[in-house]
Amino acid sequence: MNAPAITSEKNRQPASGYLMLFLMLILLGVTIFLLSGAEEYKPWGSVSAVLMILVAKGLLVIPPNTSKILLLFGSYRGTAKKSGLFWVNPFYQRSTLSLRARNFESEQTKVNDKMGNPVMINVILVWKVRDTFKAAFEVDKYENFIKIQTDSAVRKLAASFPYDHFEDERANITLSTNFDEVNRTLEGEIAERLDMAGIEVVEARISHLSYAPEIASSMLKRQQATAVVAARHKIVEGAVGMVESALNLLSSKNIIELDEDKKAAMVSNLMVVLCGDRDTQPVLNTGTLNQ
Repeated sequence: MNAPAITSEKNRQPASGYLMLFLMLILLGVTIFLLSGAEEYKPWGSVSAVLMILVAKGLLVIPPNTSKILLLFGSYRGTAKKSGLFWVNPFYQRSTLSLRARNFESEQTKVNDKMGNPVMINVILVWKVRDTFKAAFEVDKYENFIKIQTDSAVRKLAASFPYDHFEDERANITLSTNFDEVNRTLEGEIAERLDMAGIEVVEARISHLSYAPEIASSMLKRQQATAVVAARHKIVEGAVGMVESALNLLSSKNIIELDEDKKAAMVSNLMVVLCGDRDTQPVLNTGTLNQ
């Protein structure tokens, strides 16, 4: 009956290697003594040398935040993660896999946002290996796999949201304003794609975002025009309130009686003064008010 296939990491705790190191030193001394002695002892010296080599080959040193994947004739036997000196089966094939957190910064990529506008974007990804079995055996060259899947996730993210509210005023989330929501969405998308490779996403965030060069100047002019219109709207709204207040104040204090034509002329002059983008030049009337 076949054993069930292994699909995830199996943590293995090897035996301490200090006793075997001491045994290796003893075998080394015995080997030297036997090989340098009488002729009849030399075969035993060869046996002692073979045993010493096997003991030495089984010694395993693991630095901190490093793992050793153990294979026996192609069969996965487990992963040792604890740092120190250990001893394992000398016939084990061992491969090293780092467990340290690593950074990956993607290249600036031209993608289309939700509205179809080309934007330049790149991201910074902080990741580390969570499952050594998946990283080593489920995908081919997991570091290259991370780069390709991150690029794919960035393209999907950009296509899911507009660049800003100028593109879609009804959008709740945009790439350029809702950084926390966008980064959380990006992190979740990348984590889902890298799960099959046993990779843990520590952090994912956008590090650069801008319109593509061919439309950047046009978009800047549009934003400036929108800002000018908004400012003018606020100025006109304030000016209307000031004119209304001035007319009400003149009427309530009986300073001057104005008919409809004079009110219209006064409103026109005040609006020019308040809404103009240049300093006004006063004109003195030396005649009567009716002239």
